[in-house]
Amino acid sequence: MTTVRRCTAALAASAVLCVVFAPAAFAGGDVPPPASGSSPSPSPSSSPSPSPSASAPPPVVELPRGMYGEKDPTYDGVWRQSLALLGQAAAGVRPANDAVRWLKKQRCANGGFAAFRAGPAAPCDASTPIDSNSTAVAVQALSSLGDQRPFMAASVAWLRSTQNEDGGWGYTPGAPSDANSTSLVIGALTSAGVRPTAVRVPQGDPDGKHAYDALVGLSIPCDAGSGADAGAFAYQPDQDGRLTANDDATAAAVLAGLGKRLVTAPVTAGPAPTCAPATGSKRPSPERAARNGAAYLAGVLAATGHLDQPPLPGTSNSDAGDAGAATPDIGNTADAVVALTAAGYGDQATGALEWLKKNSGTWAQQQGPAAYAQLIFAAYATDTDPRNFGGIDLVERLNATGPTPRSVAPPEPRPGNAAESAIADGGAAVLLWVAGIGVVAALGTAFLLSRRKTRQP
Repeated sequence: MTTVRRCTAALAASAVLCVVFAPAAFAGGDVPPPASGSSPSPSPSSSPSPSPSASAPPPVVELPRGMYGEKDPTYDGVWRQSLALLGQAAAGVRPANDAVRWLKKQRCANGGFAAFRAGPAAPCDASTPIDSNSTAVAVQALSSLGDQRPFMAASVAWLRSTQNEDGGWGYTPGAPSDANSTSLVIGALTSAGVRPTAVRVPQGDPDGKHAYDALVGLSIPCDAGSGADAGAFAYQPDQDGRLTANDDATAAAVLAGLGKRLVTAPVTAGPAPTCAPATGSKRPSPERAARNGAAYLAGVLAATGHLDQPPLPGTSNSDAGDAGAATPDIGNTADAVVALTAAGYGDQATGALEWLKKNSGTWAQQQGPAAYAQLIFAAYATDTDPRNFGGIDLVERLNATGPTPRSVAPPEPRPGNAAESAIADGGAAVLLWVAGIGVVAALGTAFLLSRRKTRQP
């Protein structure tokens, strides 16, 4: 789950261009700029527009009130807002009312979320690009706020209505299932108190397919024929049905296979993970597949201490123009740290965590709130202080990208997951409040009884 993964998912699912940050001219609309090479040809009576100067200042984007980040939100508004709220929840920060209000207004009446709606007052229609990733991450974020179950119910219902026949989800309704989208939805269902195995296709059919059927189907077997990809998850099968390891998909699927969400509490480290083949012709269980994925991630991290991002087709990730070069993938490295720690293999993530502390500051500053949130997730999962992450206060920097929070206080040390347990903690707070009233009442009654006894003849 990198800060730009949503666009990668959309690209793979629909084969259309997905620009991370669109020009300001498209900030208010739902139609992205045309793909490279597909711009409409000018008519004979018109002249082509001049290309912007390389030294021209970046376009100024007027952001809605309550939003996090400074860049154009067209393709990641709900995503970065949701991650920011989750990051604050993990750090014990109560977000501003404006921030919560903005996210809730992005929801369509049918419960789905698009990446960004410039005019949320207008009703959604068939042309509104609702997607599973925005909806699922918004549900996870809202679950961290407490008292949001009725509001979340419509989003969960929309997710259920867009489930594919194989039990999984694609980026958009009707798109083939992919590991990232399915994993996000599993986290959303869990956040809403719904068992993923209870959501089946056809609905109500006890033998129907569920999310884990689709997710395990994208895991690469742990056998000699899989080579270095053994245990990993593929994003989707290729045109020939082959599965190829995808680090991003693997980190997401490890969490989902264990029933975890984006924010997960520390887990005591155990033995090193192993890639165990399934017995006979049976598929591995979701947990076994997740642990196989953890073994793959541990092996990749052992080589360099971080994951790499291969260059996109037709592009280069190196300054020298070497199309075969790969660059360190900071976002997915943070996700891998969370995944390994959640699986109980935190010892295998120690080197990557230290690498993040030394190398993530500039990246997070450039990427914005979602990046700071990802690093906070890694800090929270490893019981690391996010206010001193390699000398950087991630919480302060995240808060500075949006409206002033209602309160900023270090969370009390306690077991469990701040973001995962927010609703339960809210209920517990009510119970403690009621119990406190009961204690006070009991003490008062005892005092009155004692007074009555001393006054009796």
